[in-house]
Amino acid sequence: MSVIRVGTRSSALALAQTTTIANRIAASSGAEVEIVPIVTHGDTSTDSLSSLGGTGVFASALREALLNDECDLVVHSLKDLPTDVYPGLVIGATPKRADARDALCARNAWTLETLPEGAKVGTGSPRRMAQLREIRPDLTVVDIRGNIDTRLGRLVEGDLDAVVLAAAGLGRLGRLDGACTELLEISDWPTAPGQGALAIEVREGKLDRVLASALAAINHATTEAVTTAERLVLARLEAGCAAPIGATAVIDTGLFFLTATVYSPDGTRKITSSHAATPESHSVRDLLDAAHDIAERVATDLLAGGAAEFAPLKVNK
Repeated sequence: MSVIRVGTRSSALALAQTTTIANRIAASSGAEVEIVPIVTHGDTSTDSLSSLGGTGVFASALREALLNDECDLVVHSLKDLPTDVYPGLVIGATPKRADARDALCARNAWTLETLPEGAKVGTGSPRRMAQLREIRPDLTVVDIRGNIDTRLGRLVEGDLDAVVLAAAGLGRLGRLDGACTELLEISDWPTAPGQGALAIEVREGKLDRVLASALAAINHATTEAVTTAERLVLARLEAGCAAPIGATAVIDTGLFFLTATVYSPDGTRKITSSHAATPESHSVRDLLDAAHDIAERVATDLLAGGAAEFAPLKVNK
């Protein structure tokens, strides 16, 4: 393969994270790599994410470009990738995960605790909205759209007091230290399945040897396993990427842990389930087997506990 074409959204964040992946692929393969920007409907529409059908709206144009052979692979933020199988495409690699936490970016160095009563906090995520309403029901939660610079700009303009963003995205743009006033800890504020990780999607079937070798070199087995577990819970609930669900999986001292929480949209109720497994080894196959095991147990618990009764989930029976 003389040139490897990498498709990406054209936003600053997408280009930044894709450039990092492209550089790694070039170093691993020795091939020339070309970045192919693709405009998606989610980039051009000003409607809310929930009205557009969730964050999967960003992925569809990239996937069609890949199927149409306009590029050889595409780079997604994994939290934005729908869990449904997309005919003809597979995830070819999952690079090492960045910080999975959310970041509060507020005026006057406010934290979530010190924000004044009635402060306006912006986010486009139903999960974050539910969490804000749970922890600080006195706040005014504002549904917003736009890239990171647009959202942070609203703090400068003064029509918002704070916004909640992914720490990984801020970090990839070099904005974390300057913009973040508080990193929200996973134990109290679980984030979206797959948050902080990237997914490299390719056409299904036999890959070019050079590309296959490059993808194998940048895949991170632990990240693949833990994000698989998180996304399997999402898939089992058929909740969609914008549903109020947080999930966190970690592998520590030989144990595979998974915790997931489903929130009511108004933040008044939630249900949490945690399970652990002991993989037979650290091989990719054994880790993925453990991921499937604990994800099924966690999802079953959530449904048995009544999650489908207070969250907008389409349950897969």
